[in-house]
Formats: sequence, structure tokens, C-alpha cells
Amino acid sequence: MVQEFDKVGVVGLGTMGAGIAEVFARAGFNVIGVEIDQAAVDRGRAHMDRSLSRAVGKGKLTEDERAGIESRMTFTTSREELADADFVVEAVPEHMDIKKDVFGDLDRICPPGTILATNTSSLSVTEIAALTSRPDKVVGLHFFNPAPVMKLVEVITTVSTSAQTVDLVSEVAKRVGKTPVAVGDRAGFVANALLVPYINDAIRLYERRIATREEIDSAVQKAAGLPMGPLTLADMVGLDVCLAVMDVLWEEYRDQRYSASPLLRRMVAAGRLGRKSGQGFYAGTDEAPEPIPTGRYAQMIREEETLDLGEILLAPQIDDAMRMIGDGYATAEDVDTAMRFGCGYPKGPTELLAERGAESVVTTLVAMGEYDLTSIAVPAPLLMDQLPDAEEPHGGCACQS
Repeated sequence: MVQEFDKVGVVGLGTMGAGIAEVFARAGFNVIGVEIDQAAVDRGRAHMDRSLSRAVGKGKLTEDERAGIESRMTFTTSREELADADFVVEAVPEHMDIKKDVFGDLDRICPPGTILATNTSSLSVTEIAALTSRPDKVVGLHFFNPAPVMKLVEVITTVSTSAQTVDLVSEVAKRVGKTPVAVGDRAGFVANALLVPYINDAIRLYERRIATREEIDSAVQKAAGLPMGPLTLADMVGLDVCLAVMDVLWEEYRDQRYSASPLLRRMVAAGRLGRKSGQGFYAGTDEAPEPIPTGRYAQMIREEETLDLGEILLAPQIDDAMRMIGDGYATAEDVDTAMRFGCGYPKGPTELLAERGAESVVTTLVAMGEYDLTSIAVPAPLLMDQLPDAEEPHGGCACQS
């Protein structure tokens, strides 16, 4: 059935949308990119031109291959030109009112058999699907930035999505060179639900002057072999994006684990969004190393043999992953695949757990609770089950709620 697909529409040609359009055109699909006006179309075309130029410059594409990709691309300001599209991906800004407008039009314009996908990273796919007359043919198709490079695609299903649609979209994802992970419609899905709270934890440590930004980043890089630390990553992702995901998680779960750091909220309010605004944890600073914090908690943690700064950002994320797996939302393989292919982790959370052992992770969580460094009251049941003889260390978890 995948081979019958020919014309793919992409609505929204920002950095992500242009990347998605490029991904489909590279795979041999005829792609029509739609934007709100000609200026936005021109920006989208420029995004793609820069991406293709980089690929040619690095020897990843030949000039002939680039010409072929460009010949399969059409740009327009009219959604009506999607009337014969087989598959449409929406990649407009993360505002439900904008997405409602797009899906209302798509449902009216596209044939009944056309599959409609949203690239939302945090909004409810179920709510979006309910706006259409074809909820069985609506899915989330969450690409990761930069779309031509990152291998993960989260395929998000709702209670109404048909099994045939899920299978077909997963096969399409494979055809465009991606690794699909199919999960249900839940706030943050897999990758963002694990990544953004981890970033938020790092911001809390920095806000409380537990360690400098350099110490936090380097400790995590050393502990997990990550290409960059959480505060550098926050600047790259965008602090506004991090805050939006945290707020979506909070709205769904109402758990202190998903309460955004006050510092994160204030930096966004001040327009310090990271690289995109030129100001963030590093961006817009003089890059000079910060003085070592001398507060009581900072000194105690430096002297505590059972606490390692790198493990303090990692242990809660491992716990989150074990809860996700224990809930039956995703398999261990899906969790590791999402973090490796979507977030650039050399090893996924369950692989990090296997390296450390459950007792070490639980001990870190217990100690964090004693210092009021986590809102996790009790480690995940699946994590506790992996302790030797399933016994709780130190007579039980002392984590604070």
C-alpha cells in the first residue's frame, strides 16, 4: 500500500516543516509545501536550500540528486492544492487554534482516504482528530530536529486510529528512512516526556546554586557520554519550548514532578529563550566560568560520597523511564530507541540502568530526597523490583513528596 502513495502535502514550512518536506522529497515522493503567504513560502524554500547545500557540501548528496529532490517539490500558498494528496503532514506552530484551522480545511479539501498527520510535539492528537470526519485516519507523526538527520519518528495513535492507518504510517516512516516508535496519545509522548523533565531538573539545580552551569553540563556528559549537557541543550531546544512541554505535562498529570522551574518560567517571560533569542543559560553571556557555589547544600553535596552530580540528573530520568515501561505505555526497546534516535543518547535509559544497577539508582534517589532535590516520593515499582531480593535499601525510600 505504501507504494501507492505518490503526493504528500506538508502544511507549514518553518525549520521543521521544511525539513519534513525535504525528507519526503528525498525518499522519492512528490511533495507540495504549503504556507500562509508568499513571504513564508520564500522562507521555507530558503530553509530547504540551506539544508540541501550543506548536504552537498558534506558529500551526502550529489548535485544531480539535489536537482531530483528539488524537481519533486512544489510550493504554494493555497491549501486547496492538496485536493489530490494521499498523505498530509501538518507542521504549523504549537497552538491548538492554528492546528484546528488547518485540520478543518484539510478535512474539507482532502479525499476521504487521505491520511492526516500532525507533527505536534505535545498537544493532544485525540483533540485534533476529533475535529475531522475521519478520526480513524488521523495520527501524530512527530519528527525530531533536524528532520533530515534525526532517525526517530514517534507515531502517535488515538483511541480512534485504525490499526491499518498505524501500520501504513509506520511503513511510510520506514520508507523515508526513519525508525518509527508507535505509542498512544499521552502528554509528551516518549522522548519529550523523558527529556524535558530532565532539562527542568538541571535548571532547578542551577537555580538553587547547587553547581555552576559548567559543572552540571560536564558532569552529565561524563556520566552518560552525552554530546552536550542539559543546560546547553535547553538553549538549543529553546526555553519556551521546554516550558510549553512542562506545562502540558503538568496539565495532564498535576504532579510536582512536572512543575516547571520558576527560573525557567522567568527566563521565558524575559525573552531569554536560548540560541533563538541570543540569550539563555550560555547565549548572551560572556562565557566566563562561573564562581563555584558556596551555599550549604552545594557544600554538603560535594562532600557526600553517595551523591554524584551527574547521577543526580540522570537518576530521575531513569525512574521516569521505568514508570513509563511499568505503565505499559512503551516497551524498554521503544524507550531506548526514542532516546538514542530522537535525542542523540549513546545509550538509552534502560541501558544506563543496566550499567549502574538498580541499587545505585535507588540509593541516589533516596539521597536526593534527603536533600529535597526531587519530588519523587517513592522510586518506580519496576525499578524497586530489580533490587537484590527486591529489598528496599536503607529501610525504605526517604524521598520527599
